[in-house]
Amino acid sequence: MTNPYSAKQWLQLNMQQQGLLQPLESLPKLIRQLSYVQIDSINVVERAHHHVLHSRLPEYSATMLDAAMSDKTVFEYWSHAAAYLPIEDYRFSLYRKQQLQQGGKHWFEPEHKVMREVKARISAEGPLKASQFTHESDTKNGTWWDWKPAKKALEQLFMQGELMVARRDKFQKVYDLTERVLPKHIDTTVPSDTEFAQHLIQRYLSAHGFGNLQQIQYLRQGLKPLLSQTLAQLCEQGDIASFTDSSANTQHVYFYQPTLTLPTAIPNKVWLLNPFDNLIIQRQKLRQWFGFDYQIEVYVPEAKRQFGYYSLPILWRDGFVGRVDVKADRKNQCLLLQNLHIETQTLTNQHDELNDKAHFVSALIEAINHYCTFNNCQRWQLIQCNDKTIAKMLFKANQQSS
Repeated sequence: MTNPYSAKQWLQLNMQQQGLLQPLESLPKLIRQLSYVQIDSINVVERAHHHVLHSRLPEYSATMLDAAMSDKTVFEYWSHAAAYLPIEDYRFSLYRKQQLQQGGKHWFEPEHKVMREVKARISAEGPLKASQFTHESDTKNGTWWDWKPAKKALEQLFMQGELMVARRDKFQKVYDLTERVLPKHIDTTVPSDTEFAQHLIQRYLSAHGFGNLQQIQYLRQGLKPLLSQTLAQLCEQGDIASFTDSSANTQHVYFYQPTLTLPTAIPNKVWLLNPFDNLIIQRQKLRQWFGFDYQIEVYVPEAKRQFGYYSLPILWRDGFVGRVDVKADRKNQCLLLQNLHIETQTLTNQHDELNDKAHFVSALIEAINHYCTFNNCQRWQLIQCNDKTIAKMLFKANQQSS
């Protein structure tokens, strides 16, 4: 039960399992390794799901995800949020779908009149978007969640498994009957409770290297007893191992794969990670284990924001050293670095030999250039930085390249 690694080593293992240190050869394999890629609609820069994949596949483009959907190697459903999932995990989506089919409510009760009408129209006409359904109302929709009945029905049918997303059209879902989308060879056997629990545990530990019960059941309700029992069984069988950590003044049991091996080297590289990136999505774990207190400020009132609307965590080598608020000025093809905040003390403490910050800035510039191209921008501009030395170095590098 002794912790076999330091916090820094766990971060290195986490990075390795997340596909950051050695990119996988294909997008479907990457999504399988990550377990899921969360979908998000914010587009001040390229959307989150594309950014997560781009961070791990340097040559990634959105057409690769479109192709994977078309080839039916990935599909859309719900993980802890809307996500792209590997198609071989389809049967495990049936666990939730069955609960909804048996009376669980998403938007409407099963067999609601609108649901029947919507499904009948798709059956007759083929794939349709929500915008292709009309709804007359005497009142104007007042809030973003006040969807018209057809949209709610589509989502309920999708969540129940009667419809699937065949593709996206300018980010709008295109729905079709499941039997017309799902490949015939896919296993559609509903997993047992134990099978489902084992699947969640194995996927999480494979993707992250280690985690506790709370992290494994992240945003999934009612599974704690089942997961706890299954974790104990897997430990007893020797399939996973555990250790107790009390660094946060409370003891937590963590689980990991005993076959893990530490990476041999960490490159002098900077990763600009998305706020919804799999590596950082669980903020408590990020804070406790890796000493980085991060919050996405999209939902924070502007007057109360510390770092900016859409700040990307900056991971350098094996430590988090800051964040940068970004926005793509698409009209002028310029990536705006609106607020670069470097945690200078953290930077110095982690790498004493790099007091001149040159190696960091070199890696940061490479990451910025790569992210700039990814966002279809021709140049980037630094607006604000809390570290004067780094700001001067970036301004100089930017002038030389323009």
